[in-house]
Amino acid sequence: MTIPSVTLNDGTSIPQLGFGVFKVNPAETERIVTDALEAGYRHIDTAAVYGNEEGVGRAIAASGIPRDELYVTTKCWNDDQGRGASRDAMATSLEKLGLDRVDLYLIHWPCPEKGLWQETWTTFQELRSEGLTTSIGVSNFDHRYLPQLLAEGGAVPVVDQIELHPQFQQRETAAVAAEHDILLEAWGPLGQGKVDYESQVAAIAEAHEKSWAQVLLRWHLQRGNIVFPKSNRAARMAENLDVFDFELTADEVATIDGLDQGVSGRVSADPAEVN
Repeated sequence: MTIPSVTLNDGTSIPQLGFGVFKVNPAETERIVTDALEAGYRHIDTAAVYGNEEGVGRAIAASGIPRDELYVTTKCWNDDQGRGASRDAMATSLEKLGLDRVDLYLIHWPCPEKGLWQETWTTFQELRSEGLTTSIGVSNFDHRYLPQLLAEGGAVPVVDQIELHPQFQQRETAAVAAEHDILLEAWGPLGQGKVDYESQVAAIAEAHEKSWAQVLLRWHLQRGNIVFPKSNRAARMAENLDVFDFELTADEVATIDGLDQGVSGRVSADPAEVN
């Protein structure tokens, strides 16, 4: 299976569909990521705070897959923001992953009360220059915080990883990102099990003989989002990859677009409240 890649604003490319390990039990991570790699995933998204970077690293090492065929993302946690702390955090993540570089390093949250994301972003640019990460980006920087980062000058993030699903489409943030050629990565792409999307897209799923989850993943792909669903089961991993043999019509995309509820559709934390 060939998973399509999209080009980032620094000229590198990233697989548009990957595998996320948020809330994956560290004790089970090696097995689960091994299953994902065997299913065909080549883009793994983890984070320091998930506590499972070591399991991801073991699975990668055991896979035998050439490093240049894999795309690995990790994230700098809130407590590690700041010049020295973020540099140390990168070193720790690389050690746990067993890698000499990651493909993408993200600031996990803006943490506005800390006021450290500016110097953290400066450090990220240094880490990139030193070859410890190929690309740099941010996570959870919505329309309130992304413009502040951009106003600082310097590197433009290649991605902004945000909560994004049909009920919460973050259109203001999407507009800022598009203006600066920043791609959106959708976390919680299926609503984290907190939204009844199954009934909302049932007719579309039936028309394509696909599951509701496959329909939503296809919607993300057609909207240009980078997406990484998570599953602990090999069968579901394979199902989530099986989204390249059909296409939603313009009317079907518009129907799903119409599910947006704005900020009231958020099902997880508000970046303003995470510090």
